[in-house]
Amino acid sequence: MTKSIIPGVLAIALLAAWPHAEQPPQPPPPAATQQPSEVEVTISGDGGAAPRLAVPEFIALSPDAETAAIARTVTQVLWDDLNFEREFLFIPRDTYATIPRATSFADVPFDRWRELNADGLIVGTVQKAGTTVKVEMRLFNVRSRQSAFARQYDGTAANPRLFAHTISDEIHKTQRALNGVARSKLTFDSDRDGERMGGTVQNRSIKEIYISDYDGENQRRVTVGKTLNIAPRWSPDGRSIAYTSYRRGGANIFISNIFQGTLDEVTKGDKVGENWLPAWSPDGTRVAFSSTRDGNPEIYVANRDGSNVRRITNHPGIDITPTWSPSGTQIAFTSDRGGTPQIYVVGADGLNLSKKTSEGYCDRPSWSAAPFNEIAFASRSGPGFDIKVLDLTTGTTHVLTFGEGTNESPAFSPNGRHLVFTSTRSGKVQVFTMARDGKNVRQITRSGNNEKPDWSR
Repeated sequence: MTKSIIPGVLAIALLAAWPHAEQPPQPPPPAATQQPSEVEVTISGDGGAAPRLAVPEFIALSPDAETAAIARTVTQVLWDDLNFEREFLFIPRDTYATIPRATSFADVPFDRWRELNADGLIVGTVQKAGTTVKVEMRLFNVRSRQSAFARQYDGTAANPRLFAHTISDEIHKTQRALNGVARSKLTFDSDRDGERMGGTVQNRSIKEIYISDYDGENQRRVTVGKTLNIAPRWSPDGRSIAYTSYRRGGANIFISNIFQGTLDEVTKGDKVGENWLPAWSPDGTRVAFSSTRDGNPEIYVANRDGSNVRRITNHPGIDITPTWSPSGTQIAFTSDRGGTPQIYVVGADGLNLSKKTSEGYCDRPSWSAAPFNEIAFASRSGPGFDIKVLDLTTGTTHVLTFGEGTNESPAFSPNGRHLVFTSTRSGKVQVFTMARDGKNVRQITRSGNNEKPDWSR
């Protein structure tokens, strides 16, 4: 393997600059209060089918334009969040005009909603008093007219989408025993700012780390400073991002604690070589990465403060792109030790190495969350790459993309039901999400080139 074979990793080792961490403004999460008189029950569909939900627009109780706008936003985002997991069927919204609008929880026309074959009905209200917003919602069983789930949320108007994300995750948890992803975040690197690096042989674009909501909204820059910041990875607690940065004339691993606005250095000191592609252990105490400190790129593990560096692989080939198993006992990575880049798995102690793929060119493995025992990776198919998923239990491989541009850098959602990845199908390199069966593809970014995404827990 030459230095140009692994794209975007080894060919940029001479760049230099300085990253800093910003503190993205974060509205406080809404405080939830369960209604004390409610008994939570599960709503089911006919014959064991998924429940059919209706989500009419939330009721604005305050007579002002801002409250009405918040009610519309919460309704639309809640619909999208619930639809994303594909756990519910939905009554078409173009039929809602035939149903009299409720003005409170007391005058809901259940008989009319039952005529539309709704199993569940979400009714919500929004009230604003000063800077405080109160959102109250109830999920009704349309047949029995009983409230199956009820919450009141108190927060601010700074991010009304957060009310909807919270409601969606709690409904998925109580009704479908599913950990939803509505409150999760994405991170990726981007050259969208159009800034150029100074002090290099060539006039190169910078790349900075960005974050966004899972659906691409609220995209915000995390690093600043005219440098190359790439390959971000969320910490398990979702409060820090580890990434590669060229602040010292070579690649090193840094951690931006994005809510504290602080920056930590993981690889530091003399003779540490080039260091790329960090990956957090499931408990957040360690970071795996690739480094040339002993010669060829090998996989290493260090504590998150940079101490206790241990070498995991030892081979003349190139070993890069580590990812941890959910148990924290194994690491998957890419290696060309057999001739072409393939996916290997090794114990976190460096023992029990095994080869997992035997295709033309495989790269960027990502281990799914439990209960799925899968590794997603990019595989060369013709002139570009496609996303594939290897089931480690059965040994079978499933193809998720089929030559729509080149598709790379897959990463699983925290519940293992979705993937974020990059694709050139729309022209430049953009971030997309899709379900683990390859369906429900959604474009997340549209400005500049955006690469190496990751999904928070």
